[in-house]
Amino acid sequence: MIEILINQEKNLKTIMLVNNGILLERHEEHENQKRLEGNIYLGVVKDIIPGIGEEKNAIIKVKELLPRDIDANRKAEGIEISDLLKPQQKILIQIKKDGTLTKGAKVSTHVNLPGRFIALLPDADYITISQKIEDNETREKLKSFVATCLPKGIGAIIRTASKYATTEQIKQEIDILLEEWDKIKEKEKLGKEKLLYDNNALIRRTIIDIIDRGLDRIVVNDKNIYEKIKQILTHNNINIETVLKENEDLLKMYSIEEQVKKMSYRKIWLACGGFITIDKTEALTAIDVNTGKYIGKKSKEDTVFTVNKEATIEIAKQLRLRDIGGIIIIDYIDMFNEENKKNIESLLKQELNKDRTKCQIEGFTKLNLLEMTRKNMCNNDWDNKGEEKCQEIQEVEEVN
Repeated sequence: MIEILINQEKNLKTIMLVNNGILLERHEEHENQKRLEGNIYLGVVKDIIPGIGEEKNAIIKVKELLPRDIDANRKAEGIEISDLLKPQQKILIQIKKDGTLTKGAKVSTHVNLPGRFIALLPDADYITISQKIEDNETREKLKSFVATCLPKGIGAIIRTASKYATTEQIKQEIDILLEEWDKIKEKEKLGKEKLLYDNNALIRRTIIDIIDRGLDRIVVNDKNIYEKIKQILTHNNINIETVLKENEDLLKMYSIEEQVKKMSYRKIWLACGGFITIDKTEALTAIDVNTGKYIGKKSKEDTVFTVNKEATIEIAKQLRLRDIGGIIIIDYIDMFNEENKKNIESLLKQELNKDRTKCQIEGFTKLNLLEMTRKNMCNNDWDNKGEEKCQEIQEVEEVN
């Protein structure tokens, strides 16, 4: 049984994804550090450095003020932000990346309204589709149908889940998103409200992403969160069992507290007797694979391959559980059989496909180190430059 557990205690919200009692993901949100990603605001320019936000001024780049364009970086060259904005000017913006202790949030005038099957782009005149939908006939049918449902001047990103949706479901979601956009524009005209659209980013994204991966039920211990979830489910036309266990400590279910404790361990033992170690530095995360107590019964190459296989499954699990992002280097035990290397790389790809964020395997280096990148689930920041090349693909694939 796949479940989402949402535990609220004092000022801390913990969202957990559990499969038959095994913790797969865990994300925390502190009341004084609420995630604003996806929220839409009517902001006022304070200075030309620029600004909007909750407690800090936010940051907006020139390209985020220009019309949405894949060549925006080049078109932004030589344009001064003072040519586009003036102090006290009101603009409608969306939070693209939450702020930190030292920096304000990054915002854009390019709005995305995310749904289960579609992300609406109110300021675009194009339709793009997830690269995970590979069949050309399916791609063209979806793009053609979505085009008939959209008003002129409004675009969309067709998400992976649309592949399994009916045309009626897609049309219904588009109508809901268009209605939501109309409400936002009406609020903007009034010019009174600061927050025009609350995305409930962490909860919404978790539900939307997991619903088509076999989600069985949602369990919460707070009535207000329960009501929010019911709204999200209704808004996205989702029918899923939702249980309120008011004031219960959901961390005690399935011995989750003990599972969380193990997340801090540097060394993780494998069933075969080998182990992996995880060391995070500022630049990257290094994962080392060791044979440990395992000696095997056949050749040395067979022993090494067995440990590396088991380590691969555990590594994919730990990356997701600990939400490790950025550049990741895996130091497997040396394999001299090229076929074994290909099998390990294939197995890693297979296991990473269970992850709901963008992972990219670069392959083995000349030093027999495997390089890969992974995007954090709950931080829209690209931790390391090695991931920047994936950003455009990720944006087209899934809008949070």
